[in-house]
Formats: sequence, structure tokens, C-alpha cells
Amino acid sequence: MTNLSIPVPDTFFAALHKNPIELTQEIQLIAAANWYEAGLISQEKAAEFAGLSREAFMLEISRLGISPFQYTEESLARELADAD
Repeated sequence: MTNLSIPVPDTFFAALHKNPIELTQEIQLIAAANWYEAGLISQEKAAEFAGLSREAFMLEISRLGISPFQYTEESLARELADAD
């Protein structure tokens, strides 16, 4: 596993009322949710990056207002056509 280092001003922790571990977890969740919503990574990979189970990831992104069910127009049309 590769670790990244992101400079964070010390004032951010107090402003966000988070310690470094909490902020790291939140950044990971938000990044994973964003990439998942954009269709760049799968739900499984997003959950892995966020350090959560798929179920917990789905609950967390729902809390953020992101649907856990991502469909493209084409995939939805295929599924609807297959259902007939």
C-alpha cells in the first residue's frame, strides 16, 4: 500500500472539529464517493478506498446525498429492454 502526504494547516482541525485520523477518514470517504459518483471506480473499489464495507459505504454515501445505485443512460435502457 502506498501512503500519500497532504499538507493540512493546523487551524483546519479546530475549524472542522476533527482530529487528524477523523479528517483522513472523511477525506477518503469524500474522494471515494466522488470517484464512484463520477463512474471512475466501482462501488467495491470505492468502499475499499474509504476503508469501509460495501454496506457501510452505501449508507455513508446515502447520507451524503449520493445514490448507491449508479446507472448510465445506456445501462438503464439495456436493463429495461432485457426486462421485457
